[in-house]
Amino acid sequence: MKNFMSPEALSTLFNPLELGAMTVPNRVFMAPLTRCRASAGHVPNALMAEYYAQRAGAGLIIAEATMAMEGHSSFWMEPGIHSAAQVAGWRLTTDAVHAAGGRIFLQIWHGGRACHPSLNGGAQPVAPSPIAITGDEVNTPEGKKPYVMPRALRDDELSGIVTGFKKAAENARAAGFDGVEVHGANGYLLDEFLRDGANQRTGPYGGSVENRARLMLEVIDAVSSVSGSGRVGLRISPLNSYNDMIDSDPIGLSSWLATRLNEFRLAYLHVMRSDFFQQQRGDVMTPVRANYQGVLIGNMGYTGVEAATAIARGDVDAVAFGSSFLANPDLPERIRTGSALNKPDPATFYTPGAEGYTDYPSLSSS
Repeated sequence: MKNFMSPEALSTLFNPLELGAMTVPNRVFMAPLTRCRASAGHVPNALMAEYYAQRAGAGLIIAEATMAMEGHSSFWMEPGIHSAAQVAGWRLTTDAVHAAGGRIFLQIWHGGRACHPSLNGGAQPVAPSPIAITGDEVNTPEGKKPYVMPRALRDDELSGIVTGFKKAAENARAAGFDGVEVHGANGYLLDEFLRDGANQRTGPYGGSVENRARLMLEVIDAVSSVSGSGRVGLRISPLNSYNDMIDSDPIGLSSWLATRLNEFRLAYLHVMRSDFFQQQRGDVMTPVRANYQGVLIGNMGYTGVEAATAIARGDVDAVAFGSSFLANPDLPERIRTGSALNKPDPATFYTPGAEGYTDYPSLSSS
């Protein structure tokens, strides 16, 4: 795969960008990618440090979805940030990335109804409403299993969720991360509250868009109190039907939220622009750009050429690349030089070990 754009035109990708409390050297970001390589106890390890350090040429690495609090696993071997061992394990990664000249945020996350009792000591998952995920199954140590009916969280339990996210941000700071990204996408807890297909509750956290967004905004406010909002990002996916999600008005939701988020002066807003399964279609990027005054990151399916064009037009300020960064540790250099890209191997996305993880060749080694 080659770029069909002059180096001068591509140069917009390689201009520095002020990102909240720091400046990054380019606009080719690494999207958070669940890889299930953590050790027992959801502890990050040296293999993970090697993987992220290989990709330190990104303007910003956004590390994978990481459990903000204990007991909410939905991927079996994903990392956490709620124990001292996990903080120490993540320090291996942040030290390695910083030694390689990189910058890294941690995506903090609660799996919500996408969790499973088999992964959490038999505990029933929680959600805004008792609506189970259908049409898919979850990977467990005993093989694939159907998702189960979640328990609806009580209003008086939600302050504990907020506190858990704040503690995760404190632990991320202790682990050496440059900031955190609040995971408000892809059908996990905060997204479940936000979108009306999963949130059918009444009261202060249900009904209107203002009420459905309340938990997400409380989490952002609490997390921002740790190191300042300039070290906090938010990821959303208004169209994505992953984890059996839908919203009756994704464009209106996106416009309202983009406007409301201006009050927080975040490092960035990270928007997944489409739907993995093409169940919902529409343009959410245009209304978000029109209403959001801060740094906007686009994500999903961009090529280097499209990313450079979108940045040059002012549609976005940076682009986060997912599977192409997974398979190309030196993706920014490959885009800059128009070099061919390695193809990702889906069979090794979630398998243990180095294969399909740290063994993709860079230009210098191929």
